Parts: sequence; C-alpha cells; structure tokens
Amino acid sequence: MDHAATTPVVPEARAAIVDALQSWANPSSPHAEGRKARAALEQARRTIADGLGWRHDVILTSGASEAVEIAARRATVAGRAYGATEHAIVPHAMGADSKVIAVDANGLIDLDSLDAVLAEGPALVAIQQVNNETGVIQPMDEIAARVRAAGSLLLADCAQSAGKMPLPDADFIAACAHKLGGPPGVGVLLARDLSKLEAVGGQEKGYRRGTQDVPATLGFAAALAAKPYDMARLASLRTRLEAEIKRSGGVVIAEEAPRIATIGAVAMPGASNSALLIQFDSAGIAVSAGSACASGKMQSSSVLAAMQVAPDIAGSFLRISFGPTTSAADVDRFIEVWNGIRARAQARAA
Repeated sequence: MDHAATTPVVPEARAAIVDALQSWANPSSPHAEGRKARAALEQARRTIADGLGWRHDVILTSGASEAVEIAARRATVAGRAYGATEHAIVPHAMGADSKVIAVDANGLIDLDSLDAVLAEGPALVAIQQVNNETGVIQPMDEIAARVRAAGSLLLADCAQSAGKMPLPDADFIAACAHKLGGPPGVGVLLARDLSKLEAVGGQEKGYRRGTQDVPATLGFAAALAAKPYDMARLASLRTRLEAEIKRSGGVVIAEEAPRIATIGAVAMPGASNSALLIQFDSAGIAVSAGSACASGKMQSSSVLAAMQVAPDIAGSFLRISFGPTTSAADVDRFIEVWNGIRARAQARAA
C-alpha cells in the first residue's frame, strides 16, 4: 500500500521492455539497427503523448525529477516561484531566490498569494497537480488562467496524476513511468512551446543530452496503453479504509479538499509515525510517512508544516496509496493491523 512511491511494473510494460532488449541499438546510430531503434522510440513517444492527451513536444528524461530540473533551470523567464507543498526537487531546482506561494489548511494554493507573486513580474510557476503526500488536487484551471494572464509560465508536476486523470493546460508538464505501472528511470517533460526553453545541444532536439533508453521508453508507452488504473474501484477502497480509520479515532488529513483516489493521508494521534511504520512493516504491509525521497530520513513533513497541521497529527502521519493490484483484502488486512495497533496503544495509556 505504497504505490505513490512506486507502482509494480505491469505485465504489458515488462513484455515490451524484454522485447526491446532483444533488439537493442542506439537510436542515434545511422545503420539499420539504429534506424529500427529510432522508429520504435518515436512510435513510443507518440503513444506516450496520446496516452497523456498531449499534442505538443515530448522530451524524454530519466524521470519526473530531471524533467522538473530541465524546466526550472532553462525556462526563458526571469523569475521562479513554487507552491509551499511541492516535492523536494522543486525548491532545489528553482533556487534560493525563488518565491514561495502559500497554501491553506487543506493544502490548496492560496490564490491571493499566487497573485502577489505574479505581480512581481514574469516567472516560471511550479505547482503539483496532485500532492504526493496528501493526494490533494490543485485547481489547475484557475491557476493556469492567472499565470497566463500575468505573462508567466506554468510548470505542472504530474508525477502522481499522469495516467490517472486528465493533465492540466500547462506550459510544461513533468511525469514519469514508475508511478503508473512503467519502469523506473524514464520520464517526460511535455513542452507546449520549445522556444520557451533554452536548448543545450545533444539528443531530444537539443534539449537533453544522453542516449535515449529505448527499452524503458517502450515500457512507459506500454504501461500507458494498458490503462491499468480503475479509479472508481480505488476510490471505493480508499473511502472504506478512511471510514474505518475515523471510526477508530484516527484522522484523515485534507479530507475537505478534492483528492485523488490513489492517495490517502491519515494519522493515529498518540502514536509516532516511526513506530507505526515499524509495526506495519512487521505485519507485512508497506506504507510510508511521506515522500519516498524524504521518509527514509524520518524528517518531519514539509507539506504538513506548510498546511499548519498540528504537531501531534503530523507526528503520527502515514501515507496510504493504492495501485492496480491493491485489493479489498489488502484494505481489510490494513484495517485489522491498524485496529490492533490502536488497541495496544490505548491499553498502554489506560
């Protein structure tokens, strides 16, 4: 139940990767094998674009983090700004002089704060469509309209939403394969207008150096084409899990905000998230205490801090995330273990 960190490779993607490895060649080579690899790569690029509903340029990358970095470092506007609950790669890539856009208690972008930042001049504004810790869905249409009206550019981090919901109308979109049933190590930067991005030479029309990973790209395309996510089913599972958590005295974070079906943020007041992780892991259940990029260090969540979540709730926060293979039995087992942990904690406190 940690699909937001990574989702197992779906069979269709695995088969595409194996097949591609059997006839691997450098797609930049001029010989017959290279031309064949190039043709397969370009077909996969078109499949990825179609699967994501994109009609503009697709730059292949090593993942969403690299896609964010390319846009953050090379977009042709002077300013940089990002939402307070963005993935850790965003402030790192945007730099120390970037402006931070506040969020409300539900993790939604404060539009007055956005307007104040936009009033300072054209900027690249980075906003997650879906937050990777809480599942909160931002009002991207409203955000995009304000960004464009101000003469700025919008970078949407869609690592958690790509392949699961329609993507926003942004200038740049970052996505990756391993969050939607594809392999690790491959992603895309979708660019509406390449003239808004500084070129550096090399592959990908001069926007990204390095040999393209043909097998992984074909796996990415196959995962999107397979459409493995039944969002209605997963929404039902999350609803049932959250209802049981609340019944036992637990808390659902950002419950009032629009949220994607695949991510739930919950808390067990009185317990530490480190102890919860250990107990769930011992019971054979994979969960996390936030982004996989930070949770291994057991740092407090910057996302919850930006939302001003109370310390006792933030300290017992768990992220539960659902994927194509998550079953009703998985949810039942989670609830069973959750209730057991809760009962033991109450007994100790009595």
